Parts: sequence; structure tokens; C-alpha cells
Amino acid sequence: MNPFRSPDTDLPLSHALILKAALLTIGYIEENGPIGLTPTKALKRYFVAWAAEAFDWPGYTVEYLYAVNKVLNEHDFPPLVILHEVLLSAKLARHFKGTLRLTDLARKLRSEPARLWMLLTTHLLFVVDHSPYTRSDEPLCGNWDIFLNVINIEAQVAVTEERLCSVLYGGEEEDIRHRDFKLTASLYVHVLRPLCWAGLLNEHRTGTGLNRRDFYTKTPLWTAALRLETDRHLRPVTRH
Repeated sequence: MNPFRSPDTDLPLSHALILKAALLTIGYIEENGPIGLTPTKALKRYFVAWAAEAFDWPGYTVEYLYAVNKVLNEHDFPPLVILHEVLLSAKLARHFKGTLRLTDLARKLRSEPARLWMLLTTHLLFVVDHSPYTRSDEPLCGNWDIFLNVINIEAQVAVTEERLCSVLYGGEEEDIRHRDFKLTASLYVHVLRPLCWAGLLNEHRTGTGLNRRDFYTKTPLWTAALRLETDRHLRPVTRH
């Protein structure tokens, strides 16, 4: 499926964390040269430390990362793990002689942020396998055509993980919230988190502990970038 409209140079890309991180990484390599890799082909610690500060990723601030890690390896910074995989998958970077190096495509798209965002997002959503980052061995049932069209309707105002699971898979929201943690976690890792990192959804958290609730709303980029079958069913949002 291709849910994207033609790339528009005026796309509102300020929410697109994956684009910001990719541009910073491309700029770093252009200025400092290839990034060193460990024997397991992870990015070396000096770059992980730089990226943690430069990306300033919500939920993964420098303060948070160092509060739980004395030193930072790539696997300690999940957004960087995913970015690394996306860059390779999209052929924006490659491994060569123990380093991560840019391709000509990355250098070309650096000055075309809308096209770069679309390429990154295509791989983030539809190509990269997010299964290793879940605690469940079972794949998430459904496909992106279903997920996007359901979210298009349900997140017109705001929607919770439990509500989306109820619409997609049936069951009462309260039962899902208190008993089906694997399902909500799987939906988050496979669908909601990538959409947030792409800049298409905003995540709003309220409360703490067992009282925490997560709500998702569409960003301006959602409407500007996506063309979906359920668009015709949307009603204007009344804001007070």
C-alpha cells in the first residue's frame, strides 16, 4: 500500500523525530567522517553519547538514559537502534570496513527533507521488523491499511491504546486495560510508537503507575501527508 500523498516541500515536519535524528546523523558524518562500529556492528559509544544529547528524544533524555546506564551502548538508546536499522534498510547508509558511511542518496536527500521523511517513514512503518522490541512471541494481527484507516477515524479527537485494541480485536476497553498487557504493548511497539516517531501521531500521557493513561492524537503532518480511504467519513473536529 502507498498511503502517502505526493511529497510537499511545505510538509509540517516539526514533529518528525526520525527525520530530525537522520539529518543530525547525516550532518555528523559529513562533518566528522564515518561512525565507528563495534565487532557486533553496533554504533560505538562516542557516537551514542553524542546522539543522546543531540537528538534530545522525548522519553529518552540524556538525564533519563544516564540514570539507568553508567555508559551508553547503542542498545541502551532504542531510537538510535531503530534509526540505524532504518538508515541501512532505506540505503541511506551502509557498513564498510568497520564503519557506518553515507550513501550518495543520503547526501542528495539531505536538502530535500520532505522526500527524505517519506523514505524514512516508509521503512520505519512498512519495512523494519519491530518484533524484537516486544515481549510477545506472537505477531500482531492486522496490516497497515487497517491500522491507518482505523486510527484515522478513532484519533480524530483522541484515542487510547485500549480503545484501538477494542475496535481492532474486540473486547471491553477496561478488560483490555487490566488484563491484556501483551496486546496493548504489541500495538504500541508495532504501530503507535513508529507513528509517533514518524511525526504522524502525538502521544499524551496522564497519571502515573497503574493510573497512567496514554492518549494519541493526529498531528498536522497526518492530514498533510496521508491519503486514506476513511478520509471521506471524517467529521470536522469541534474545539472549544
